[in-house]
Amino acid sequence: MLRARIRFVSLALGCLALWHSGAWSAAFEDTMAQRTLACTACHGSQGKAGPDGYFPRLAGKPEGYLYNQLVNFREGRRHYPLMEDLIAPLSDRYLRDIAAYFSALDVPYAPPSPAAATEAMLSHGKTLATRGDASLGLPACTQCHGSALTGVAPHIPGLLGLPRDYLNAQLGGWKTGQRHAVAPDCMAEIAGKLGAADVNAVAHWLSLQPVPQPARATTLRPVAPSNAPHIVCGSAP
Repeated sequence: MLRARIRFVSLALGCLALWHSGAWSAAFEDTMAQRTLACTACHGSQGKAGPDGYFPRLAGKPEGYLYNQLVNFREGRRHYPLMEDLIAPLSDRYLRDIAAYFSALDVPYAPPSPAAATEAMLSHGKTLATRGDASLGLPACTQCHGSALTGVAPHIPGLLGLPRDYLNAQLGGWKTGQRHAVAPDCMAEIAGKLGAADVNAVAHWLSLQPVPQPARATTLRPVAPSNAPHIVCGSAP
């Protein structure tokens, strides 16, 4: 956390120095690409994810999902000081503009990074992601996030192309109550049923899957099997 804050402050000071030196003033254009430089400082050029495995991709995610997450940071349902400070003064209209901008970007995904994982761990992760666990009342990830796990517009994000550390951190945040959504909070309910080994397994398996092309979110949620656990989600997952 401290390292991320130092990095952000250093970038901000560097940008400010360039501005005052005149290096950027002549080239400034009032575009969303310019306005979102504070976002891409951490989330990577065009929002295609940061290089450290923690800052997630923004490009191409469903607009409704991105908007809801910005609001969640502003309203205290998600916690990360840099994001909270950045979002606090922004209006709903401006947050919608940011969400629309990043949602429309279509940039290639990097190939998955290799990771040390046993076959048993990956098999368990695949089962949880694609079939769930009826004995624990766990639906498959595909039941909400789409059969290709690339998301369902307008509010449900894709799960592929995300670093393992980020997936672990978010599932951990749901489990410990550090992350919330508008009720009914389905992810908090699901994460609460996952053990540490389950979280590790599904995060490993998801992070190692290549992203299909095209990778856009679908508009149709898959029909759940008749024996699948029933989970009700709120409007701002």
